Parts: sequence; structure tokens; C-alpha cells
Amino acid sequence: MKKILAVILIFLIGALVFINFSGLDVYVDRPEGQDHTDHYDYREDIDEIIEDEGPEEKNISTATLLAVGDIMLHLPQVKSAYNKETNSYDFTDVFKYVKPYISSSDISIANLETVTYGNHIGFSGFPRFNSPVEILYALKHAGFNILNTANNHSIDRGRDGIINTINYINSYGMKNIGTYKEATENILIEDVNGIKIAFLSYSYGFNGLESLLTDEELKYMVSKIDEGKIKEDIERAKALKSDIVVVYIHWGNEYEREPSEYQVTLGRNMINWGANIVLGSHPHVIQRSEIIENAGKDNFIIYSMGNFLSNQRLESMGNKYTEDGIMVSIELEKDLDKGETLIKNIDYIPTWIRRYKEGNSFKYEILPIEDFLENESFYIRLNEDERLRIAESFEDTMEMMLTKKK
Repeated sequence: MKKILAVILIFLIGALVFINFSGLDVYVDRPEGQDHTDHYDYREDIDEIIEDEGPEEKNISTATLLAVGDIMLHLPQVKSAYNKETNSYDFTDVFKYVKPYISSSDISIANLETVTYGNHIGFSGFPRFNSPVEILYALKHAGFNILNTANNHSIDRGRDGIINTINYINSYGMKNIGTYKEATENILIEDVNGIKIAFLSYSYGFNGLESLLTDEELKYMVSKIDEGKIKEDIERAKALKSDIVVVYIHWGNEYEREPSEYQVTLGRNMINWGANIVLGSHPHVIQRSEIIENAGKDNFIIYSMGNFLSNQRLESMGNKYTEDGIMVSIELEKDLDKGETLIKNIDYIPTWIRRYKEGNSFKYEILPIEDFLENESFYIRLNEDERLRIAESFEDTMEMMLTKKK
């Protein structure tokens, strides 16, 4: 627009010069009451036109981060995915309804609360998991980029279980945080559209299996909650010019819908130390989220994102809330001129784990609840009990998502 105005300005000046040299009077629209013989500076009108354009557009970049909670594979789930003809496992259908959300985000992250040591040793569920490596293909196919592997089941299969799980994750083109093969940098930094996002991960413990590692291996292979180290890691992430620091943390009390005092205190401490986003897992039920202001910016904590996938449910646990999960979509915005990055928007997508019978085995699907409540073609696939259950699940989840500034 400014280039066009510049051309017009040059044209007007040239025309005026020509007219003046031709001895002709110039008549222009003037404010009411001004005689045509009065001097009138046409440049004021042109300056006014240029000023009316308004400020230039900001030079900004955006990125979306989608996070979900616990992914566990109990033996009924493993059985449900088995294909006799191929003697392999296929979990892709489990994620078919949530895939559009996961794959459309710039970065999607989940807590892999199992081990993939290798199919050759057989499979087991609780208390010491080993799951088919095909679950990793399904997670990659769904659109996940990063898997958190620091949780109380990290050492279920010892040192080799940690190493093999990392290798399999990498072989499917994903990255992991929270467990490590070598004593190297434990901060993962991803550059998304010019926004540098640092990922850190910690777990409260490892089910008493620490003896399966040497003292030296414990120092670097699994990332345990240590407040001094967390503070130091956040400061190092900032020193590495990270725009946003994300902490994925495995903490809290199982099946309790309210965060513990310890969670709240540590969560707010991490924000004060410089973390911007805290993503909680482990309780297997959803706990509240909140916005915490620090240094003039909004920061985000969700104390637990619940179960994204598991066989824990009302029938087996006596707890309906174990069927609920949530996808948290966070939009980040960076002013590239000022170098400032903000949390621009937060969306919540409640999910429910559907288990239904097909033949002699169960099948599992993760349902984005609103899609099923609002889309008739989805809604009619559910029976009456399931329709009532997803409506109830939606209400239970969203009442926990009333973010408040603290």
C-alpha cells in the first residue's frame, strides 16, 4: 500500500510542477470557508492518508503443543490388538478418532507408561509391564513426536528395558524424554517455527526397582524428582535460549481428583524458577488446571491429564474417573522482533476410553467426547449407556478445567 501511495505522491508532485510552470491555478477541495486563492498545502492531505494506514503488522510466529496423559497396556488390550493371520499386533484403530488432533499439532507428547523390551520375551501388564513394540508404530501413526518415559514403570525391565525402549522409540522416528542411554544432556530442545521449546521430565520414583541399576546408572538413566536439580535444569534451559520451558512430571496420589499440597507447592515453585508449562501424570484420573502469573506472563499447570489409554475403568477399578482423559492444546506466539513468547491460547479436548465387545474379545477406542456429542454419525455408533457415560465424563472433566489466575 505504501509503495502505491509513493507512486501517487510522485505523480501529484510532477503534475503540480507542470501546472505551476504552465501558469495555471490549482483548485483542490479545501476546508469549508477557505478561499481558493488561499495557500493550501496538499502535502498535509497525503501525510494524513499515509498515517491512516495504521501500524504495521507484527512479525510473529506460532506453534501448537498437544499433550495427553498416561498410555498403559494391560493384557486385555494386548490381546485385543492381536492378529492371528499376521502373528502381530495392530493398535492403530485405537487412535483413529483422536488422530486428527494429534497429527495436526506441531508437537504432540504423551506419557508412555510401559516398556517395550522386545516381543521375543513375551508380554506382561501390571506390575511389571512389557508391551508389543507395535504400540510405538500406532503412536507414530497417530502423530506423536515425543514420548515421556520417566514414570514409575521405567525400570520394569531393568537397564536393557530402558535402552531397548528408547531404541524402538527412535526407530519409529520419535524422541523421548525422562530416560537416557548415556550421561548426556537431559534437556530436549525443539525449534518449531522459530520458537525454541525445551522439554524436561521427572518421576517421583520407580516402584522400588532401583536395585536393577547400578548407582552410576541411576544418576543418568532415569530422571527422578529432585527439586535442586529441577531448578538447575530450568535455569540451564533458559541459558540455552529456550523461549518456553515444558516440564512433564510424574507425581501425585493415584485416583485422587485433587492435587496434593506437595504437587501444588512444587508446581508453583517450578513456575517461579522459570518453567512455563507443567504437565502432570500418574494419578490416572484428571486433576485441575490453572494459570499462574509470573514475571508479567501467564504460565500453565495441569496437575494430572488422566488416562489417555488403559484398561482401568469402573468395572475393574470401581472408579469411573479412570476412563477419562484430556488432550490439552496450547498455542504459543512469539514476537520475532522483540523475542518475547507467550501462551496465546489453551484448548481442552476431553476424551473417554471406550471398551466394547467384538466377538470373544474386547476392543478399545479413544473418543474425543465433543465430536461424538455433536456429530450424529458418530453418536449413533454408541449404545444408550455409552451416550450417557460420555456426557457425564465430559461434565466431570470440564469442571476441573476452570483455570484461574493465582
